[in-house]
Amino acid sequence: MKRMKKLASLLLAMVMVLSMTITAFAEETTYSITINNSAEGHTYEAYQIFTGDLSETTLSNIVWGSGITLDGQTALQNKYDTAETKSAAGVAEALTNENAVQFAKDAAGYLTTTKVDSTYNETSKNYTISQLAAGYYLVKDKDGSLTGDNDSYTEYIVKVVSDATATPKSDVPTVQKKVKDINDSTDDAMTDWQDSADHDIGDSVPFQLKATLADNVSSYTTYKVVFHDTQSKGLTYNNDAKVCIDGKETNGFTVSATVNADGTTTLTVSCDDVKALGAGNSSVITVEYTATLNENAVLGSAGNPNEVYLEYSNNPNKSESGNNETGNTPKDVVIVFTYKTIINKVTNNPNYDPKVEDSEEYIPLTGAEFTLEKYNKETDKWEAITAVKNDEGTTFTFSGLDDGKYRLTETKTPAGYNSIDPIEFTVTAEHDVQSDNPALTSLSGNAATGELTFTSNTTEGSLSDDVVNKAGSTLPETGGMGTTIFYVIGAILVIGAGVVLITRKRMSASK
Repeated sequence: MKRMKKLASLLLAMVMVLSMTITAFAEETTYSITINNSAEGHTYEAYQIFTGDLSETTLSNIVWGSGITLDGQTALQNKYDTAETKSAAGVAEALTNENAVQFAKDAAGYLTTTKVDSTYNETSKNYTISQLAAGYYLVKDKDGSLTGDNDSYTEYIVKVVSDATATPKSDVPTVQKKVKDINDSTDDAMTDWQDSADHDIGDSVPFQLKATLADNVSSYTTYKVVFHDTQSKGLTYNNDAKVCIDGKETNGFTVSATVNADGTTTLTVSCDDVKALGAGNSSVITVEYTATLNENAVLGSAGNPNEVYLEYSNNPNKSESGNNETGNTPKDVVIVFTYKTIINKVTNNPNYDPKVEDSEEYIPLTGAEFTLEKYNKETDKWEAITAVKNDEGTTFTFSGLDDGKYRLTETKTPAGYNSIDPIEFTVTAEHDVQSDNPALTSLSGNAATGELTFTSNTTEGSLSDDVVNKAGSTLPETGGMGTTIFYVIGAILVIGAGVVLITRKRMSASK
């Protein structure tokens, strides 16, 4: 009986211990922070700065948490706690809405390796940091996780936990590149800024780079901006870049141009701190320059692409000057097109037989020379364009043409052939002027009097046609049969005149 009582007492004790354990487990409450940011790729970390007893949203009996080093505790107490006896509670009491951002930046310099990472929810498009004990937490992006990306680090978030939701403050700038166009045969002024243009070789082509800064530039100690602009081999930079901030010209940027091994040119326009130049939230920075379309220009639909991307400060949490953590925007592309006209000199084939397969109606004709001129409305003059002949001297190629009005003149005519009258024609091109991927959509040529019927090749950017010369009339040769008839007729006329004269004398004598 005594043994049974002892066993019952033991079981009762075990049940009491077990119930106490269950109660203790039940009282351990954890919390979570939900970060409303739909952008994937972030790695948020939560560091416990303070812990203590949580009652609703109030933390009491505050002590330092596991996320701050001993050196950090000392440094933060000396800076924020004004009491003689320094403590975590004294620092917490000194925090206000005004100094919380700076406190977070200071604390971030003394974090331990003890942290809790976030997870991204594909369905809700946000991040969650779970299993957090009661406390005061600093939430941040993992260092180095966004370098080079088109994203910015979230400003530090400090939260007292119960379950909490935070909407991070972060923004990134944008950049775009534009070009201007003109039909100098008909227009008096350039177009507005657009994504494509066509120009003659030798034209000075205007370009614009435009960056709209992030809306939280004020959160940064310094804000770095670098335009990385690449011009194709067919363009020569004219060393005339002009930079403006919110419409006001500035000389605070460094401008450098480098010709690369492949013939392209990289234009770098940079400033380590645009805030020092007056830039602020959402400021607009523009760079305008010109480049000359040169003899290396690519003809046709491939065109001469030019691109830019912007490098920018992307970590507002760094308090030191010279912050080198940067992101990069996507590239923006514009294209400059140019074309060519091909004139083939031909004449009628005397052996042409339409009944014979592959019989050519026309054959190449040597000995001609042509001049192509373009009408310039501004100067009211026709301006000559250089021709390139093939080895046989029968094909004349005029490269690097824009849309506009042209005149083809035969300046030397092959011997024995009739000269052609000057031919005026118009080149017309269509290309995407507002597009992320601008393309040449059509190319055509039209002669006013129908002497030319061009064949268009948009890929090659060419308009080609044959110009036919006709042989002159063959006059009768001197001393041939053609002159004999004149002699015969002349003799007949002489004899007739003599007969008439003799007849008249006889008639006079008989009277």
